Amino acid sequence: MSETIDRELTMSRAMVEAIGDEMRENDEVFYMGEDVADYGGIFDSTQGLLEEFGYDRIMDVPISETAYLGAAVGAAQEGMRPIAELMFVDFFGVAMDQIYNQMAKNTYMSGGNVSVPMVLTAAVGGTYNDAAQHSQTLYGTFAHMPGMKVVVPSTAYEAKGLMHNAIRDDDPVVYLFHKRLMGIGWLPAPDGPKTPVPETDYTIPFGSADVKRAGEDVTVVTLGLHVHRALEAAESLAADGIDAEVVDLRSLVPLDTDTIVESVEKTGNLVVVDEDYRSYGVTGEIVGSVADEALGALDAVERVALPDVPIPYSRPLENEVVADASDIEAAVRRTQ
Repeated sequence: MSETIDRELTMSRAMVEAIGDEMRENDEVFYMGEDVADYGGIFDSTQGLLEEFGYDRIMDVPISETAYLGAAVGAAQEGMRPIAELMFVDFFGVAMDQIYNQMAKNTYMSGGNVSVPMVLTAAVGGTYNDAAQHSQTLYGTFAHMPGMKVVVPSTAYEAKGLMHNAIRDDDPVVYLFHKRLMGIGWLPAPDGPKTPVPETDYTIPFGSADVKRAGEDVTVVTLGLHVHRALEAAESLAADGIDAEVVDLRSLVPLDTDTIVESVEKTGNLVVVDEDYRSYGVTGEIVGSVADEALGALDAVERVALPDVPIPYSRPLENEVVADASDIEAAVRRTQ
């Protein structure tokens, strides 16, 4: 992003801008989900779109995730480009067959005769006390199953570029946005996700991680909300002479292993931070990928992730299980 940009957007406004641009350019693009029309999405994911595009293209649906995700798969196979929103990623289990047996596999099962150009959006993440059924960050589950691309923006700039790319992709894309980053009034965002965003459209290619902060002593690999918590930790560590490099994955499928390995070969130390569960998850995959490619470069490894417990409703308990900047800082110090 080399040009000078005068305006800043929240992440929700950047997403909506990309969706609106794509809907103007292509009549086959439409958005469907619960409370996305009159309400504008409970996390402002469609705010303002109904007024321009009407109920035929910004569609409220019954509370039946299986039905409307199945309808989205069918519409995509017929040449449309639906964006289907799960209000919370936790609800994916209701429609799991439509997601991983239909959306993800129908191109393969048809011998390439059918494509499924759809975007599945969902809110992820905790830190606002909505308990175990509305606070998970389950991108590792989608990344585990072949056939879906999985992207996770951390800033408004990335939210717009990744959304343009997702809508134009001929394969299904799971686009997961963190509630805490959207910039809505009742859920304050940390410093960082509101960024300069070009008015013109642009794409960010999948599989291209971004080095948010260069450093020499340790590589911190993360995504979503924890990019900002890692940057906060890095500033604190710098006061003690520890220079942390922060890598924002931006997409899990495809995964930019090259950028991660290049960083670790420079620093020798790796800390992976994730809001998904620790077991069988993103932290283990990143560490394993680095070990496959550059085991000799690794002097120390730390994983910071959600423990394998339901996310508590209690605010102190939730704060205990979801890592903050101090947890990341402590993990980095253990590598030195």
